[in-house]
Amino acid sequence: MVTSSSVPRLVVAAPSSGSGKTTVATGLMAAFAARGLAVSPHKVGPDYIDPGYHALATGRVGRNLDAYLCGPELLGPLFAHGARGCDIAVVEGVMGLYDGAAGEGELASTAQVAKVLRAPVVLVVDASSQSRSVAALVHGFASWDPEVRIGGVILNKVGSDRHEELLREALDSAGVPVLGVLRRVPQVDTPSRHLGLVPVAERQTAAVEAVAAMGAQVAAGCDLEALAALARSAGTVPGEPWEPPVTTERARPVVAVAGGPAFTFSYAEHTELLTAAGADVVLFDPLHDERLPDGTSGLVIGGGFPEVYADGLSANEPLRGEVADLAASGAPVAAECAGLLYLCRELDGQPMCGVLDATARMSERLTLGYRDAVAVGDSVLAVAGTRMRGHEFHRTVVEPGAGTAPAWGVRAPVRRVEGFVQRGVHASYLHTHWAAEPGVARRFVERCRTS
Repeated sequence: MVTSSSVPRLVVAAPSSGSGKTTVATGLMAAFAARGLAVSPHKVGPDYIDPGYHALATGRVGRNLDAYLCGPELLGPLFAHGARGCDIAVVEGVMGLYDGAAGEGELASTAQVAKVLRAPVVLVVDASSQSRSVAALVHGFASWDPEVRIGGVILNKVGSDRHEELLREALDSAGVPVLGVLRRVPQVDTPSRHLGLVPVAERQTAAVEAVAAMGAQVAAGCDLEALAALARSAGTVPGEPWEPPVTTERARPVVAVAGGPAFTFSYAEHTELLTAAGADVVLFDPLHDERLPDGTSGLVIGGGFPEVYADGLSANEPLRGEVADLAASGAPVAAECAGLLYLCRELDGQPMCGVLDATARMSERLTLGYRDAVAVGDSVLAVAGTRMRGHEFHRTVVEPGAGTAPAWGVRAPVRRVEGFVQRGVHASYLHTHWAAEPGVARRFVERCRTS
C-alpha cells in the first residue's frame, strides 16, 4: 500500500533562476495528470504564484515547502499531508539548486528539501549557449553535496539535432542520464510584471491554455516513463503527515477570507487551520462582492496585487464601508501585505477602507527577503513575545510604516518595528506560514467567538 510518506516524487531544480524550472515542473505535472495520475504539486520557498499554475495542471491545491518559514522538521509532514491519495508528486525548486536564505547555509534551499524528502533531483539546464561545458556544469552540481541525488537532466533551449548530439555526448562522461530535451522555441505565454508571473486568477482561460501548452511540450520532449521510474526510487519520508489541530468547540464563527484577482496570495494550510479551529471559512471577492458574507465574525485579507486593481477596489464603496464597520466593532481582522494596503486610507491616491491612519503607494524599490519577527504586543494573532519567521515581497510603501502599537519587531535587514495593531486589527507587510505556529489560527478563531 502506498502511503503519503512513500508517494513517488521528483524535485525539479536548476543551476540558476531562468533555466526553465517552472515550465518543466508545471509541464510534468500536466503531462502526468493527462495520463490519469493523481499528481501532488509542491513549490519550494514562499512563492504564491507558481502554485496557482501547479493547481491548474493537477486539479489539486498547490502547496509550499519552506524550511525557513516552517522549519526543516515540518517539511516532511507537510509534504505527506499534501500528497495523500496521490500517485506521484512533483516539487518545483526555487532559484539555483543550492541557493537558500542569505547567510544561512543550505537553509530553505531546494537541495535541503530534496534531502529531507529523500527525493531524486531532475536538473533543468539551459543549454542555449553551451555544448561540452554542460558536462562540467552537471558534474559540479552532482558532486557538490553527496547527499543530493541528481537522477537525471532535462536539457532546455536546445537549438538543433546536432546541438542535442553534442550535449548528449558530453553528458555521457558525467554519468547523469538525459531524461528530456526541449527545443529552443517561443516561450509558452506566461506574462510577468513587477512581482513575477501574472497569477492564474487574473488570466483564467489564457492560463489554462498556457499550462496545456507546457504539458504538451514536456510530454513530447521528455521520457515520462523514465521520470516516473526515477520518482519511484525515492525513499520514505520520515515522520507522520501534518494534521491541523481540531477544536471541539460547537460554535462555528464565520471567517471571511478575501480572494479574487486582487488577493491571490495565501497558503492552503491557513484555511485548513481556520476550519480545524472551528471556523466556517467563506471566500469573497473585494472587487465584486458589495457585502461581506452573512454572519462574518472575522476577516482575513492575504497578499496579492491591490495596486493593480486599486480603481476597482476603491469603486466598491459598499464593501469598503462594511470592512471599516467590522474593524470598528473590534472584530478580528488579519491583513498581510495586500491586505495592509487595502486597510489604509488610500492607495496611490485611491480611497481604500480607511481602517488604518496610513497611506500606501507604489515604489520603484523591491523589498524582498526572509525576516525574523517577534510580536511587540498582544493581538488577535499572537501574544507579546511570540517569535515567527516571515517573508516580505512588495514594491509598495506604507507611510507611516508602523502604528503606535506595531505588529512586529523585525530583525532583518535592520532592526525596526513594522505593522499595526489596533483593537481587533493585525495588519503587516509580513507573510507568515501559520503551520509553524498553529496557535495563531486557534487564537484568531477564539477571538471571533468572543468578540
